[in-house]
Amino acid sequence: MSWLDFIEKQQQQGYFKQLQLFIDQEEKAGKTIFPASEKRFNAFLLTELKDIKVVILGQDPYHGEGQAHGLSFSVQEGRKLPPSLRNIYKELADDLDWEAMPTSGDLTHWAKQGVLLLNTVLTVEKSTAGSHAKKGWEQFTDNVIEHINQETDGVVFLLWGSYAIKKSKMIDPSKHHILTAVHPSPLSAYRGFFGCKHFSQTNQLLKSQNKTIINW
Repeated sequence: MSWLDFIEKQQQQGYFKQLQLFIDQEEKAGKTIFPASEKRFNAFLLTELKDIKVVILGQDPYHGEGQAHGLSFSVQEGRKLPPSLRNIYKELADDLDWEAMPTSGDLTHWAKQGVLLLNTVLTVEKSTAGSHAKKGWEQFTDNVIEHINQETDGVVFLLWGSYAIKKSKMIDPSKHHILTAVHPSPLSAYRGFFGCKHFSQTNQLLKSQNKTIINW
């Protein structure tokens, strides 16, 4: 089943119809919703189910103008690096012995290599973090994780922070690999995100399965 088929099936369910109604009403009330509707399912458009090697789970999209484009932790080209992404890049540079950190926050090149950059909530009201939590997106993304768990093998799940780690109960550790750490946000990164070496570990796990490694 392609992601398109999967999403269409979800959209026919009651919980999703309620979610869509909520978003439509918010937009009719003149509220700005991020990301734009054509970018909401970007993660699925860029990383087909059969191509998934890695899943990186975020929370809700960035709520600033021109940032969110449907990929967790990623920002559109030309935007300033958000603090969590800057910390991800710091860990990457340290883990993989890079001399310099990337300047672009657009992670599309990861997505095209099989890294599903999934937020648990796919929309947010401008300037209001968490505003679309508990409206139905969590059900949708739980179903996504369960679908990946059932339909694929050997996927590396990178779960950062307690919220993401809770999702590990939907993942079969005998089929997949789960790497956990604290969230890369400035509030917690120094308590174990820095030094986790998840990027080199991920590539070692992919190599052990004869899969192409990720060019981070």
